[in-house]
Amino acid sequence: MQAIVFNEFGGPEVLQLTDIEQPEPGPGQIRASVRAAAVNPADVKIRKGWMAEVMPTTFPAVPGNEFSGVVHAVGDGVIGLSVGDEVLGWAVGGAYAQYTLANLVVPKPAGLSWDVAAAIPVAGETARRVLDDLAVREGETLLVHGAAGSVGSMAVQLAVARGATVIGTASPANHDYLRLLGAIPVTYGDGLVERVRTAAPQGVDAVFDAAGKGALPDSITLRGGTTDRIITIADPTAAEHGVPFSAGGSTPEDSRAGLAEQARAAADGTLRVLVARTYPLADAAEAQSASDSGHTRGKLIIKP
Repeated sequence: MQAIVFNEFGGPEVLQLTDIEQPEPGPGQIRASVRAAAVNPADVKIRKGWMAEVMPTTFPAVPGNEFSGVVHAVGDGVIGLSVGDEVLGWAVGGAYAQYTLANLVVPKPAGLSWDVAAAIPVAGETARRVLDDLAVREGETLLVHGAAGSVGSMAVQLAVARGATVIGTASPANHDYLRLLGAIPVTYGDGLVERVRTAAPQGVDAVFDAAGKGALPDSITLRGGTTDRIITIADPTAAEHGVPFSAGGSTPEDSRAGLAEQARAAADGTLRVLVARTYPLADAAEAQSASDSGHTRGKLIIKP
């Protein structure tokens, strides 16, 4: 099969389209024919070697951990899945390939496109997990930094569905998009505290930083000087401010349940999942470069 492989850490040029052996599913695993794989910022960080201490990489490595596709083979002990089933979920061993292994998937609803299906797992799981950790409830006000990104836009919608008021930081070009999602947009940068206080005179009950752009000091100020109910998924200086950095921790059962619910919502149109652009498998390096630029709204999708 064809796959994108890298044999060393480095720039996008280390990503090469290569013929490799088709993987065989182990116990509890399926092999899926990949219809779409999503690009995540973590893919770029792993390729650069920035996450080697927490996520060791064995070369040769295939990037990508979320996909949509069709069950192609089933390993021992797999229950409820058969060859030909359409699924979405998390890959084991890389999704930038014609085939991937997986052990955490849910059925793809009829009518949900392959591209949108592949865009849901990571952003949806991250947004749900952090909102749960923040205990966002009806009637509260949530501040989301990076609200127009894939995780941020998911967090906005899930929080609004819980009955929360959401203030979302973004560039002015994304303000109309945030209004469409149900958020009150504010521009990030100097003067943020005053702008948020004007938009939310009732105060801010919780902060979800999905941007990692240095907004934690302002977030602490908006929370009255406390780090309570502030979580970041993107700011490497979190520990310096005493703010928790969230990088996972959901149970497989919670992950499956959340993903299935979000997939159904995306299929019926109550959850908006934006796909910015699709790329052929051979152009994975270009897709990662676009992701690394930080200027895309919506998910970038690779099509094997």
